[in-house]
Amino acid sequence: VGTNYIFTYPYWAVNFTLSGYPLTFLTMLVVSLVTCTMTTKIKRQEDLRIEAAREKMRANLLRSVSHDIRTPLTSIIGSTSAMIENPDLPEQDRLLLLTDVRDDAQWLIRVVENLLSITRMGDTTTRLVKNPEPAEEILGAVTAKFRKRYPDVRLRVSVPEDLLFVPMDAVLISQVLSNLLENAVVHGGGHTTEIRLSVRREGPEAVFAVEDNGDGIEQKVLPHLFDGTLAAAAGDTENGGKRNMGLGLSVCQAIIHAHSGSIEAHNLMEGAEFVFRLPLEQEEEKA
Repeated sequence: VGTNYIFTYPYWAVNFTLSGYPLTFLTMLVVSLVTCTMTTKIKRQEDLRIEAAREKMRANLLRSVSHDIRTPLTSIIGSTSAMIENPDLPEQDRLLLLTDVRDDAQWLIRVVENLLSITRMGDTTTRLVKNPEPAEEILGAVTAKFRKRYPDVRLRVSVPEDLLFVPMDAVLISQVLSNLLENAVVHGGGHTTEIRLSVRREGPEAVFAVEDNGDGIEQKVLPHLFDGTLAAAAGDTENGGKRNMGLGLSVCQAIIHAHSGSIEAHNLMEGAEFVFRLPLEQEEEKA
């Protein structure tokens, strides 16, 4: 209607006595109403699509959490019960049981950390704060922790000659790298002896890569790595049904997407590679 009033003769006036003017007026009115209705419907459909995606992610996470928490808890209860009921256990057997309890407790801690991160990603009231961080320092801190936990796995680190600053939440990106490194060991079929961790600059992006020389990723589970349904896709038998990496990778994807980045995985000639990309330019905050 406003366009009709301003851009059709008589300009800045309404005259229904002119031939054809009422038809033009009604036509443009109908067009404006249809456009407004379609825009509203599209926006509503997009909101519904986003909400459906969130509900799907929550459901997948709940399935992963129930699996990842129940199994180690059962193991902890079994190990502690064995020690209580058999006070005369040999010291070597007792040490093995205590080691299993420690490992399962550490696994539960990481599951809780992943849950906290995914909750943070889904909280619309929390704004992700990104600061330029030297990628070399992030890799160094993650590497130090990994080598303490897995001293028998060789870890090679490659960084660019020039200092590379990447806008990120350092804690969350460190968690992504830790998850990927641990997955390379735990899900390498027990054959992972070397991991290559690298970061490089490709145009406007920083590219982080984790390569291993393990058994690679089964083709049937590749499409489900990041959607939280990995256990179902793998038949829930991988690693004795104990260590499902679906939750960790769902968290990784959520964190990378919150950084406006992307993450992918593929098999190599020997082993597998996970790659994620982060933009080097800091996005302007919207008012």
